[in-house]
Amino acid sequence: MISLVISVYNEESILADAWEEIKKVLSKNNIDAEVIFVDDGSTDSSAKILNDIKQSETYAISIISLTRNFGHEAAMIAGIDHAKGDSIICMDADMQHPPSLIPEMVEKYNQGFHIVTMIREKRDDNSWIKNKASRLFYRFINRLSEYQLDENASDFFLISNDVAEKLRVNFRERNRFLRGFIQIVGFEKTTINFVAPVRIGGTSKYSFLKLLRLSANAVVSFSKSPLYLGIYIGMLFALFSICMAVYSLFVYFFGDTPPSGYTTLVLFMSISFTLLFFLVGIIGIYVGYNFDENKKRPLYLVKEIH
Repeated sequence: MISLVISVYNEESILADAWEEIKKVLSKNNIDAEVIFVDDGSTDSSAKILNDIKQSETYAISIISLTRNFGHEAAMIAGIDHAKGDSIICMDADMQHPPSLIPEMVEKYNQGFHIVTMIREKRDDNSWIKNKASRLFYRFINRLSEYQLDENASDFFLISNDVAEKLRVNFRERNRFLRGFIQIVGFEKTTINFVAPVRIGGTSKYSFLKLLRLSANAVVSFSKSPLYLGIYIGMLFALFSICMAVYSLFVYFFGDTPPSGYTTLVLFMSISFTLLFFLVGIIGIYVGYNFDENKKRPLYLVKEIH
């Protein structure tokens, strides 16, 4: 049996159609599945639609309602924590994770793979710049990190129950990058490429600021390299200072005019303080994330489970 974890947040305009498509795929391919909808604090009629689906279907459907919006990553963790299947597929309810690929994912699991990452080649509703930026982000992470993540890996993936158990026990960070975590636990892994179709309803829940925060989570979770920037920049500025000192002394003793220092000093101090505050900000991010981990607050809170 597979567990199908579907995160939902204000998807009233597409939820019923998404379920019909998922149900069609499961039925056509004779896939035995429990379906877990995680309502991540929706404020529209998504909860009512989910209850209607549960009442009208014979499938094993569970609805986990969180007390508020904890974020997409927390919703997936909640579903994984409650899943009982031999394998678990995580996907969104916005239809940009094509249900038609579920049989292929299950087939990869049956072939012995514990992890199936879904590589998004592009999103049809994204501009060329956004698609390119996504690839550059993963290349940036791979340069900084000791781990090498699949480029354009998405939150659409399959994991075995063995992998899920590692996530339940060992990967309980408050600041998460789940699509990265599943790639560093080990086990046999494979990939499937797909193209994310255009949304047929609703709007994306990832604003620019949320994407920026997710990027920061990824960097902090997988690399300490930014913390070394202070050392590298300090060495560079030390070399620059030595050169300036040698030049100033040379002009003072052997030049015809005294060295002019006002403009150079102002520029040097401005650049130095800019870099200093930038580095302090980086350190502050790491300290803040460490502070969040030490508080050990729950990743999510469940209001009710149907």
